[in-house]
Amino acid sequence: MEFEFSAEQQQLKDQVRRFLADRCDRNAVRAVLEGEQPFDRPLWKAMGELGYLGASIPEAYGGLGAGYLEACVIAEELGRAVAPVPFGSSIALAAEFLLAAGTEAQKQKYLPRVASGESIGTLALVEGTGRVTPASIAASVARAGESASLSGRKTAVADGDIADFAVVAARDASDASASSPRISLFLVDLQQAGIKRSPLATIDPTRSHAQLDFDKASAEPLGEPGAGLSIIEKVFDRAAILTAFEQLGGADRALEMARDYALERFAFGRPIGSLQAIKHMLADMYVSATLARSNCYYGAWALSTDAPELPTAAATARVSATQAYQHCSRNNIQVHGGMGFTWQFDCHLYYRRSNLLAVSLGPLSGWEDRLIERLRDQRAA
Repeated sequence: MEFEFSAEQQQLKDQVRRFLADRCDRNAVRAVLEGEQPFDRPLWKAMGELGYLGASIPEAYGGLGAGYLEACVIAEELGRAVAPVPFGSSIALAAEFLLAAGTEAQKQKYLPRVASGESIGTLALVEGTGRVTPASIAASVARAGESASLSGRKTAVADGDIADFAVVAARDASDASASSPRISLFLVDLQQAGIKRSPLATIDPTRSHAQLDFDKASAEPLGEPGAGLSIIEKVFDRAAILTAFEQLGGADRALEMARDYALERFAFGRPIGSLQAIKHMLADMYVSATLARSNCYYGAWALSTDAPELPTAAATARVSATQAYQHCSRNNIQVHGGMGFTWQFDCHLYYRRSNLLAVSLGPLSGWEDRLIERLRDQRAA
């Protein structure tokens, strides 16, 4: 199979890169890293006005309806710029949950505001360490007629301190004593009473996280009752590819930074890029980034065509992009030597983001297991 982005998509890529160079330079990123603002609100607003946030959202719901390939292009450029915006939470996750499981009324209510940047969504799933299973979810919803109230705690919620609403995974209160309860999804307005937000410190302050405590908060069912984990798996496959492109952009930029420094930094009268150890390090970085790009392109094709290979392509892209970004960001510091560890150089911005994205959709080991399982299923079919 051969795949390449079209000329129009390449033009979009160039346009987004110029936009981010103007609106999201290192000073803007560091202003969030070192300041009190959890994200770059003016940048997010501008992205909404230009239609970047609604690229994969249908026109009927306030988006551009351009498609997932355009969303992949935008995600890659955001990764290159280490943009401090909630793209992954609001677009790759919340919007996809609404598209996958929302009613027509829910889509009409939430998606136009997500596409414009007026509202920020997120996913509240994790409650502890380890893999998410029905037994690991203790948050529960009590139903009374048409109304439902949510109680429980969710931790490490990406952008939970700034989001306007959340997709929350919870069990039915009647299943409280069951070892394997049915898990359902709910839409929860985070502006209401009965919700406490506690910001959490992470390795990358430019992508904020929070603990959310719910005390009989009003909740709206999303999708079929008891189908929560199956919906999550479907949406994670789609979000994994968008996240992989963000990781790919970061890996490419880290490689470029290392290459440029190796060419301009002199030691013993010659550029350090001429030293064999540095050459091999850069070559390894290039190989890992190129492998990730190949797998990301395969994932983009599968996502844009909703191909049967999507689950396998998503796991492959996720694994290779995570490995590439961590490898390139780590070795970028090594190529820079002692200066690479300093606050003044930008190497740590990419190292921070690479480690945060590595666990944003669950740990790498979990995706490796999913890839093995899906390859086995393909072979057995």
